[in-house]
Formats: sequence, C-alpha cells, structure tokens
Amino acid sequence: MEEVYNATVIGKILLTPDLMILRLRTDTPRNEFKAGQYTTIGLLAKEPRSPHSSVPIDEYDPDFLIKRPYSIASAKHETSDFEFYISHVKSGQLTPRLFNLQQGSRIWIDDKILGVFSLNDTPPNNNIVMIATGTGLAPYISFLRSHIHQHPEIKMAVIHGAAYPWDLGYYSELTLLKTLFPNFFYFPTLLKADSTWTGLRGYIEEHLNNGILQNVGIEVDPNKTHFFLCGNPKMVESVTNYLSKFNYTCHRSDCPGSLHIEEY
Repeated sequence: MEEVYNATVIGKILLTPDLMILRLRTDTPRNEFKAGQYTTIGLLAKEPRSPHSSVPIDEYDPDFLIKRPYSIASAKHETSDFEFYISHVKSGQLTPRLFNLQQGSRIWIDDKILGVFSLNDTPPNNNIVMIATGTGLAPYISFLRSHIHQHPEIKMAVIHGAAYPWDLGYYSELTLLKTLFPNFFYFPTLLKADSTWTGLRGYIEEHLNNGILQNVGIEVDPNKTHFFLCGNPKMVESVTNYLSKFNYTCHRSDCPGSLHIEEY
C-alpha cells in the first residue's frame, strides 16, 4: 500500500493525561497561512488507541484515514513545523490515537490550510480581545506569535477560562508575553481551583460585566475593539449576548462586524 503519511511527530507535551501540545513536521513545506486558520490531520484506523481511551461504538476499516480539523497554534511563517493544542476525547476516533503517538511517529496532514478566523479583517488601531475556553486558545497563540510585535500601538488581551490550573495551556508563554509587552493583558479564570490559586475565578462573562477590560483601558466599543471568541458554545452564546448590548455584530464576508466567532 502506498504511504499515506506525510509528516512526523517532533514533539509531544502532555500537560495532563487528557491535554497535550502536539508538534508535527511535514515532509514538504506548506504555503504561509493566516494566523488563526486550521488544517486537517489524520491517522489510519489501524493505529492503536491510548490506554486511557474508552471502547468506541463505531469500527472502521483498518486502512480508513480518520481525519479531523484543528486550529494551528504555530506562527504563520512556520510552514513545515505545525503545533496543535488537543484535548483527549476518550470515546472519540482520532484523539485516542493521537494521544498514543510518540516522538518519530508518522501522521497525515492536509496540504490545505483554511478558515477565516484571522486578524486580517481587523482595522488598524483597533484593540483586540481574544476569549477562549479550553483548547479554543490555539488560534490566539498563532495570533500572538505572528503579530504581537507588529502592534505596539494597540491593546491586546486574552481571557481564558478553564477548570483547573493545569488546564491552562500556554500559561507560561502568555505570562511571559504579559511581562514583555506592556500593551498585552492575560486573564486566566478558573472554575474549580483550590485555595492555592490566587487568580481570577468564575465565568468569563462575570468578569466582563465587572469591567475587567475597561479597568485596563480597553473600551467595549465596536468602533475601537474587535472581539474573537473560540470555545464552549455556552461561553460563545453568553459573551455574544453581553456584546450585543454594545451593538456588536458578527463579522461575515458580506457584512463586516467587530465580533469574530470560531465554531467547534
């Protein structure tokens, strides 16, 4: 059978047993992409599953290529080395196989990079607020790695909601960026942290209502600040409802708006 795989695992960081950063190197470079876009990765059904996974309901032919789209966390100029932030869906078909990969394992990556969730439609001099839950953080890492040094004149903020401190992927990198760039603000907020956590607690929309952005000089105004949302549908809905009070509308190619939503 002809070789299906066209990339190699060059890094696997298990943040928890069910949360990882996966780094892949393609055999041939891709074209430069827009930060925030996604691509599709896949493994054959015959690849072994993680020992932490559950037995799937559906069975596939061993040579069937199981494929799923994932946002790219790496910078837009990294056209051979791709990074993904992945949560383990124990009953899923692909992620249990991804979590079983090791350094040097082979994998398939699509040659197409797609998506309209990018900063390209954000006007100059507009602030950028990036709100995520869980692995919805991935496109913002690409945003920041690609663009933060180009925007000293605007304020940029990440609000990331998670359950526990160990669920805050990229915490060290984002904390470092907060130190290096005075125009960047990082607000992690947790739902189930113990007493050792001294940061924010509770739902993202609670902090928005309490003026967390206005306190650092970011106006909630569609003419001055663009919002990006990626993650849990309930978070997306509640934050969208909050922003609607400020006359935010969803961005579409035929009708530009200041609210950008990545569904997953």
